Amino acid sequence: MTASRSDSLVLFGVTGDLAHKMIFPALYVMAKRGALNAPVIGVAFPKWSLATLRERVTDSIERSGGIDNQQTLHHLLSLLRYVSGDYNDRGTFMAIKEALGSARSPAHYLAIPPSLFETVIKGLGASNLADDARVIVEKPFGRDLASARELNHVALTVFPEDSIFRIDHFLGKEAIMNILYFRFANSFLEPIWNRNYVASVQVTLSEDFGVCM
Repeated sequence: MTASRSDSLVLFGVTGDLAHKMIFPALYVMAKRGALNAPVIGVAFPKWSLATLRERVTDSIERSGGIDNQQTLHHLLSLLRYVSGDYNDRGTFMAIKEALGSARSPAHYLAIPPSLFETVIKGLGASNLADDARVIVEKPFGRDLASARELNHVALTVFPEDSIFRIDHFLGKEAIMNILYFRFANSFLEPIWNRNYVASVQVTLSEDFGVCM
């Protein structure tokens, strides 16, 4: 049974663009709200030092809106750990286990290329890092239905369903493209679907939680 709360965050792809633009600022906001007190273990291939990672995090927060609380920044930086290694190497996962220390219920965030999802998930399972843990898969979850089902099968061989979190920003892409086609391919609609006849366009996110950008 997965613990009610994760006691650590393992961030695969910590040196990448997604982490720099989106994840680090979100962690900063969480820290400001007092919601982040667990270790954050960054994992990536480059042979960075912990000091380099801290500089990267600081730069990310400065670019995203500025640092308005030095104490929060210092707290976030103190939580960071770094593991360098190849995702195909079992030694990388052993190093992650060592970096976790006493933490027993990690949340594994896969901010990595989709081609590596299966490799990392299997590596977590083989290293017993999936026990009482969660996995967050950061888009896209498969290229099509068949590949999504295959990835889902792999994930379910390692994690229970309630421990798998899927984030896919592309799920609405086809629907939006269909709207464009519907407009421009219909000669009776195209002339009136413009700023002269459309008063407003509203997009609703019907969720009961906040979104950190």
